[in-house]
Amino acid sequence: MSLIILYKNSSLILNSLRMDNDKSFLQRAIEIAGTSIDNGGGPFGAVVTRKGKIISEANNRVVTTFDPTAHAEVLAIREAALFLKSNNLDDCVLYTSCEPCPMCLGAIYWAGIRKVVYACDRTDAEAAGFSDKLIYDEIILAPSSRKIEFLRLTGLGGNEVFKKWNSTENKIRY
Repeated sequence: MSLIILYKNSSLILNSLRMDNDKSFLQRAIEIAGTSIDNGGGPFGAVVTRKGKIISEANNRVVTTFDPTAHAEVLAIREAALFLKSNNLDDCVLYTSCEPCPMCLGAIYWAGIRKVVYACDRTDAEAAGFSDKLIYDEIILAPSSRKIEFLRLTGLGGNEVFKKWNSTENKIRY
């Protein structure tokens, strides 16, 4: 009798199991964020899973490595890609203690990750002193309207690189 009930409710049970996994993996990312603070890093943690198993974990290391790109999400994506020997992580899930910033969001899209589970959002991060508002505002502007000077110089052979790429056989598109 329990098998019949399990079969009839299988989608409900599977969704419940996924939610339990989501909660436990997210709790791990939050735990990593807390440990990061204890070790001099920023208050962010990330976990990448594949088929319900953790394949990489990372904490924010911006200050400890003097690297402004060393966000937990980017580092976890890098480690996952190295582990899988692939730049395509479309069958992976990213769990992160906070909504990814614009840089991390770009990395998520480039990696092909199709699901992100997070705890805090950008307003929570801003209240803690981590505001991405300027970047979100700037990203939609034309380069000539941004606060940072963007100067495009043409006619120096930049397009030749793309021509070379387009004529290269056996390239891996991404």
